[in-house]
Amino acid sequence: MTDATPRVFQTSGRMWLKDFEFGLTGLTVRKTGARVPYSPSVLKQVYAWFAYFFSAQSIEPITPHFTITFSPERARPWYLIWAVSRAAGAKYTKDVAAADVVMHFEDATYSPNEPPARVRAGAKLVNFNARDVSKTNVSRASAAAFGRPLAVDPRTYVGPAVEKSEINAAHDGRIVQCPTTPLPGRVYQRVIDNRMASDLDLVEDLRTSTVGGKPVAVFIKRRQVTKRFLNTNTEVLLRTPEEVFSADELAQISAFTREIGLEWGGVDVLRDRTSGELFIVDANKTDMGPPIGLNLADKIVATRRLAKAFRAFVRGETA
Repeated sequence: MTDATPRVFQTSGRMWLKDFEFGLTGLTVRKTGARVPYSPSVLKQVYAWFAYFFSAQSIEPITPHFTITFSPERARPWYLIWAVSRAAGAKYTKDVAAADVVMHFEDATYSPNEPPARVRAGAKLVNFNARDVSKTNVSRASAAAFGRPLAVDPRTYVGPAVEKSEINAAHDGRIVQCPTTPLPGRVYQRVIDNRMASDLDLVEDLRTSTVGGKPVAVFIKRRQVTKRFLNTNTEVLLRTPEEVFSADELAQISAFTREIGLEWGGVDVLRDRTSGELFIVDANKTDMGPPIGLNLADKIVATRRLAKAFRAFVRGETA
């Protein structure tokens, strides 16, 4: 580390390294068990993340400052809230009693989300109602918000369906033919035809970052249809919610976040190519980002936009 290295990285780097188990051919994320092999593509992603990390440090935080703490885990710098809260003017404190904002943060599908003891009167609590981001609950909330079912019963449904893990961020979906016998720990959803009209070889995910239940930024993620369930994008674009969704659709996305108790996080929205209908297939309260494939300039634009919205939400200000 050089003298130019941000102090926060110098003082916390050793702690962050404990999140990983390093092997000869790859590393394992201790919390989730996910294994990441060493490869040129992974090294390229690491380089892109560091470029964003250092650039995000140059964002002048909005003043006056306020304090924030996370419970039960502290957000690491590869999570989007880390850069966004800093840019919003938040200063981290370990002392819950001194925090203006207390944010539930745990990279888990299910969590009890009980506020820690000693929260001071008037402190803003964030995401303590987002207790269940399982695919089953996401399907339920999507149906409630949009008025159309997403989940299917694989024993009676006829046709192709998406089979995926119940847990969050598994990226293990596959298409199966129904009727079929359901497997333990798996959920079954409609296949949404989100292929691009201009290129049927590409699917398009509308990753929507929300603050206070409202869409703030949309990352359009495009990938090969053969890799539709992977997080391997060929192109990522930044758009405003108003450029992508109608007023009614924005209200429906907000309704989804209320159903699931999500005050900060990202939702994966798919638009059916034929009907034009929207579905939310995933919700993440500890989303990483911005997406690696987005250009650096737009990553900073998105961070500033989210920071302004986050500050307004937690402090009751006008965005």
